Amino acid sequence: MSKPVTLGELQESGYQVLPIKEELRKNLIEKLRKREGLFPGVIGFDETVIPQIENAVLSGHDMIFLGERGQAKSRIIRSLINFLDPEIPVIKGCEVNDNPYRPICRSCQIMVIELGNRTEIDWIPREERYGEKLATPDVSIADLIGEVDPIKVAEGKYLSNELTIHFGLIPRTNRGIFAINELPDLAEKVQVGLFNIMEERDIQIKGYRVRLPLDILIVASANPEDYTSRGRIITPLKDRYYSQIKTHYPRVSEVEIEIMDQERRRTSQEGYTVRIPQFMKEIIAEITLMARRSSQINQRSGVSVRMSISNYECLVSSAEKRAILLGEEEAVPRISDLSSIFASSTGKIELEYAGEEKGEAVVIEKLIKRGVREIFDKYFLTDSLQDVVDVFNQGGRMEVSEAMPSREYLDIFREIEGLKARMMELGITDSPAMLASAIEFILEGLHLHNLLNKSELGGKAIYRK
Repeated sequence: MSKPVTLGELQESGYQVLPIKEELRKNLIEKLRKREGLFPGVIGFDETVIPQIENAVLSGHDMIFLGERGQAKSRIIRSLINFLDPEIPVIKGCEVNDNPYRPICRSCQIMVIELGNRTEIDWIPREERYGEKLATPDVSIADLIGEVDPIKVAEGKYLSNELTIHFGLIPRTNRGIFAINELPDLAEKVQVGLFNIMEERDIQIKGYRVRLPLDILIVASANPEDYTSRGRIITPLKDRYYSQIKTHYPRVSEVEIEIMDQERRRTSQEGYTVRIPQFMKEIIAEITLMARRSSQINQRSGVSVRMSISNYECLVSSAEKRAILLGEEEAVPRISDLSSIFASSTGKIELEYAGEEKGEAVVIEKLIKRGVREIFDKYFLTDSLQDVVDVFNQGGRMEVSEAMPSREYLDIFREIEGLKARMMELGITDSPAMLASAIEFILEGLHLHNLLNKSELGGKAIYRK
């Protein structure tokens, strides 16, 4: 069945226009009844954040999301368009997506009076009903709400005529969802204009009052530190966000790993396959979790999940580079590849004391060692590795490096009888690359428990008693 293309055809079809918040509510209810996933790709919020969003949508509230960087705020906000209808009718050519039955802009009102049922309509998809703006101090009222268009004035229209207005981003998202990221960074006078839009539907442009009853859901995001700071946001505007939703970082390693696996960039692999031991994933996740608890790191700015993702990608890239250079069939990250994450971690953390002499590199190195030890203790008791330590007590000496071929680790594996049982505990098969990774993990864990000495020279690590 063809879609109506005129106002008359739309009326004959019996189509009803719902206010934006009623439309969102209707579609959310339908999804809840069908037990559909509401926010694809958003992990770890099922029991905390998502129930708050459901309540806010059902209540018809404008929302503000509070959370540190890297907590999926923007992804959640952009996903709200999935609660909109696939498409809706608008008056053709209208700048503010006017409701054909009840236009709000002066030009469309004139058009409907003149053409009546012959007024043409368009259908716009849900993706075109979303607008977004990153708040910065230079964002103006003209950007968000509108400005007098001097060209229209030059054409002979009066300043007081509504037809002289050039609409800003918010009116152009009428009957849709508009998001403002980092809300407290807006200048105070712009916040006042936004407050009027949300509460009074009354805007003033160049001193001229224009009644513009917009049908819009306004969503915002902010860092909790900025949102609560005195003077960063006007109190009446804060009061108009009826639902304040707090996001958070993953609280357990399993969720962090799931996000890492989902978000890491996949690249083409020619001549080799990438395999990542579970303990290496856990080490990367643990480093970030420890960073979020570290007293040396500024927790007000947060430690983003992007740190885990970028570290994960660098670790895999280091393993890939080795496989390419050595012609190996498998690229498997090892402990010696952890040196690659210094570049990806630097800049993802802010030290508590900016002038601290130790610097980021020392803090990251400490986090890596603590992370490796924590995961090692999850898998092993040091007493269970006494047979490995005994080999070194008898004069054994092991050399490992990032560039060492995986098959050379097989000699270590054969020399130390007790390693075979340890590999089974880690779920490692006889793959040389996986064995190499597991052997480095065990040797480093023993070193961090002061059961082995380690010296580094020329890119190589030598373990001895």
